[in-house]
Amino acid sequence: MDVDSTLIQDEVIELIAEHAGTRAEVAAVTERAMRGELDFAGSLRERVATLAGVPVSALDDVRARARYTPGARELVAEAHRRGWVVALVSGGFAEVVAGLAAPLGITRFRANRLEVADGVLTGRTTGPVVDRAAKEVALREFAAAEQVPLERTVAVGDGANDLDMIGAAGVGIAFAAKPLVVARAPYSVPGPRLDAVLDVVDRVDRAARALL
Repeated sequence: MDVDSTLIQDEVIELIAEHAGTRAEVAAVTERAMRGELDFAGSLRERVATLAGVPVSALDDVRARARYTPGARELVAEAHRRGWVVALVSGGFAEVVAGLAAPLGITRFRANRLEVADGVLTGRTTGPVVDRAAKEVALREFAAAEQVPLERTVAVGDGANDLDMIGAAGVGIAFAAKPLVVARAPYSVPGPRLDAVLDVVDRVDRAARALL
């Protein structure tokens, strides 16, 4: 599943931007990118550039302030109880995602990485950008690594950059999503509780079993 505005209620880059005094500017670009109006990679570069000079220690504050979406803990706990693998893929940042994944027992995640020099953010990322296409690649690679057929996977997200993985998964779910995403996703859950996606998965599973 996606992280920002899915696993958690916040957009991590906006929480970091507060430390740079650029939250309003970053939030406006994020909103347009999630509606599919902007190229994600370009918008990411634009937003990250505003973070230059923020102390890397600010990421501790961001991790502490990020709020799990209602039902997120319950969803992950129930998935693990069923023996399912839960993975995260994020256009946000690994430095924060790791701290959100660990308390939930999630070990598989992929996200962008922030470049740091002399204890401050440089305003750039390092490595490949985790964008819309990369999220689908991550889904496929995680599934292959766990020997889970793609038709037995579930993808959950809220933004336009989640559409490729939502389309590739066996069950693709738009959660509290932008209208564009709701229109294109096979299934949608309006929120506010993330564990409501289990009802969708169970309903699809029952329908499939009825056809056997």
